[in-house]
Amino acid sequence: EILIGSIKNEKIIMIIEHVIDNKCEELIGPLIITPKKFSDSRGFFFESWNQNNFLEILKEFSDRRETIEFKQDNQSNSKKGVVRGLHYQTEPFGQDKLVSCISGELFDVLVDLRRNSKSFGRWASVIINPENNKQIWIPKGFAHGFLALKDNTRIFYKTTNYWSKESEKTIFWNDPSIRIEWPLDKLVPILSDKDNEAPKLNELTKSDFF
Repeated sequence: EILIGSIKNEKIIMIIEHVIDNKCEELIGPLIITPKKFSDSRGFFFESWNQNNFLEILKEFSDRRETIEFKQDNQSNSKKGVVRGLHYQTEPFGQDKLVSCISGELFDVLVDLRRNSKSFGRWASVIINPENNKQIWIPKGFAHGFLALKDNTRIFYKTTNYWSKESEKTIFWNDPSIRIEWPLDKLVPILSDKDNEAPKLNELTKSDFF
């Protein structure tokens, strides 16, 4: 836990967790951030974004030292069974993302694409929904995707760079070399043609990685 400030003399606690990959090892870079909710008979309040606090978190828990400046906010709404991803952008338009879920529930996935990383090609997943209030910090160098576990699943994410058609990349969501364990159960995944026809990891070139 990290103490990051106070409102009306009440401590605000953000729970900071490292992301664990499919080999049960800690990924260097990504973080799970859970802001504390203040609830009463009216409803609740929480601070979803504070730049000073966020920079303090990165300084303490990651290897990032430069100032983070978000440039674009994105939202999408998906019905149950929709799979989006695996998406990322290459440099010079690489994007850090801060992902949250406004409604519904996400099986959120990230894949390490950093060539010099010991966890290259590994994946991790986090369940996020409005009840657990988790946010996922996904730095540049990772592909991102998700499965909507409920109808009306609405994802909100901040990015540190603008969308670029030339830099946008997609990896096949069910790549057998990555082996993501999607919790589909009896769901038939719903995908765009673009995502369903995306190249596999072994079909990418060096310029597609970080």
